[in-house]
Amino acid sequence: MAILSSEIEDVLGKSLNNKRLSSRECLKLFSSKELTSLGMAADAVCRQKHPEDYRTYIIDRNINYTNICTSGCKFCAFYREVEHSDGYIIPKNSLFRKIEETLALGGKQILMQGGLHPSLKLDFYTDLLESIKSKYDVHIHAFSPPEIVHFSKLNGIPVRDVIQKLRDAGLDSIPGGGAEILSDRCRNILSPNKCTAQEWLDVMRKAHKLGMRTTATMMFGHIETAEERIEHLDKIRKLQDETGGFTAFIAWTFQPKNTRLDTALIGSFDYLKTIAISRLYLDNIANIQASWVTQGAKIAQLSLKFGANDMGSTMIEENVVRAAGVSYQMDKEEIELLINDLGYEARQRDLYYQIL
Repeated sequence: MAILSSEIEDVLGKSLNNKRLSSRECLKLFSSKELTSLGMAADAVCRQKHPEDYRTYIIDRNINYTNICTSGCKFCAFYREVEHSDGYIIPKNSLFRKIEETLALGGKQILMQGGLHPSLKLDFYTDLLESIKSKYDVHIHAFSPPEIVHFSKLNGIPVRDVIQKLRDAGLDSIPGGGAEILSDRCRNILSPNKCTAQEWLDVMRKAHKLGMRTTATMMFGHIETAEERIEHLDKIRKLQDETGGFTAFIAWTFQPKNTRLDTALIGSFDYLKTIAISRLYLDNIANIQASWVTQGAKIAQLSLKFGANDMGSTMIEENVVRAAGVSYQMDKEEIELLINDLGYEARQRDLYYQIL
């Protein structure tokens, strides 16, 4: 093992002894080049939390119900303006067909997200949920915090009531999308029309208090500093201390192609380092997901040795990252092979990490 600077060694030792890291200690890890040592420590912490001989994945599909969006985020290549000829709202028959294909492939869940459409009222969404639930036994993981804040403003209804109405109509859980980096400096530059960091956290807090589970995400590698990554992780950790409502943390790298951001693509070194640090810092979140959608199969597999315990979804369909020029594909068999290859058993799970 490489000789570590004693400071890094102390920080990693603290983590391995189940002691909570401070943001200052976290910054030391981000400034370290000791990738192997970080990975080994994250793997050890992961195995303390997950001594089981399996690693998990989920079969689901990402359905984008509309690409019409008023947010105009600089990092997004997927959205279209209201009048754009490529703008769409998904017809029900096409939505149902996608759900049927997902169920036929052994999927038990759909992830449904879309743009901030300026004129679709709340009853459009409640009707959509009710019509899905009346036909299919499927878990609906849908409407990230920016969408919920948008519904609240557009309909003049408090956020808590929006969540309650969606839940009554069939919403099961809320995805962590739209978090990007939970720093308002970043958000004001990248997505000034989207919810603030505080609003994102408030949606999650209210959902957790209503008894719903959600995921937490981070999109990094654009304009944020290491300090802002830590600020993001710290806000997630504090909210998890308060509510315990996050089932998993999922981080992925920004994909610059076809977007209005002129930044270099983050490499796998920074990706693996960030995954490892997330495992060490987020001591109260049980599950860390790998991102093969942005990293490809081999780095995602390596993530399972860098603190991740879950390969995420088979993503039968994914449109947002693909619009930014990245198109990795993986089916159930390939995901299982990658997990088995590391000496683990591959097990299919649901959103709550129950083995199916």
